[in-house]
Amino acid sequence: MSDDHHILQIGTRGSGLATTQAGHVRDDLTEAGWDAELHIVTTHGDVNMAPVERIGVGVFTQRLRAALAGGECDIAVHSHKDLPTAPDERFHLVVPRREDPREALIARDGLTLDTLPEGAKVGTGAPRRISQLKVHRPDLDIRPLRGNIDTRMGKVTSGELDAVVLAYAGLVRMGQGERATEVFDTERVMPAPAQGALAVECRADDEDTRAAVDSLICRESTVAAFAERGVLARLEAGCTAPVAAHAVIDGDRVHLKAGVFALDGSRSLRAEGEAEADPRTARALGEQLAERLFADGAAELLGTE
Repeated sequence: MSDDHHILQIGTRGSGLATTQAGHVRDDLTEAGWDAELHIVTTHGDVNMAPVERIGVGVFTQRLRAALAGGECDIAVHSHKDLPTAPDERFHLVVPRREDPREALIARDGLTLDTLPEGAKVGTGAPRRISQLKVHRPDLDIRPLRGNIDTRMGKVTSGELDAVVLAYAGLVRMGQGERATEVFDTERVMPAPAQGALAVECRADDEDTRAAVDSLICRESTVAAFAERGVLARLEAGCTAPVAAHAVIDGDRVHLKAGVFALDGSRSLRAEGEAEADPRTARALGEQLAERLFADGAAELLGTE
């Protein structure tokens, strides 16, 4: 199995969440019989605090992929939702078991979305979150947000904001799930495509490492991520667009819901369907739902007309 002379280098960003996620991958590989350790890759995005919508979330993934392609590391661990939807032939990608995909509210005084006061200051930079919050609470004063999980939650503790919205998966992975004052049902606030899922990549021609990362594959998580990202790919919307999707696997079927939202919360389009729980079929289902959303006027909401 493992080559005693080679310890697999797992490329990751240096943030607490990124190293925690990559640490889970390292532990799983070690348990499966491969020696692995973390290799921190610094990115332009880590030193630039401009809103992610402006610098583009792709800076993180591009730098990690460059490190992987250049042999600086053997494996790269990404938050799946941050990757471009187009497949990159240089790499072999697998999806390990997914964490809870839901969105979480972290509010002062144990408040929920319904109990936040009129005009409360809520931090999030994601158009998808903003648009859905506005559906339920058009009165909210929504503020842009950057930084790691602790920095974001710190704005609530310090009183600068009344609440922030974060991916629940990140909180759970960091052992801070109890900080959430509300975890939203996916019907109420639909998550980003592939939220809570990791993408683990190695070079396509590195057969030894491919065998290692293949030990991580979770079939259900793969099908769900492929279905959800099929929506995003067909809409040709980046990860910062107000597009949401959520797939549930039930036996040999995948049930998928998708939504596109107007930023001010005034309009939303939704579609749902089901197909065989196979990655390729699931991705095609996502693309079909996107076509339906286009037919209903999604291009106008996405500003791509």
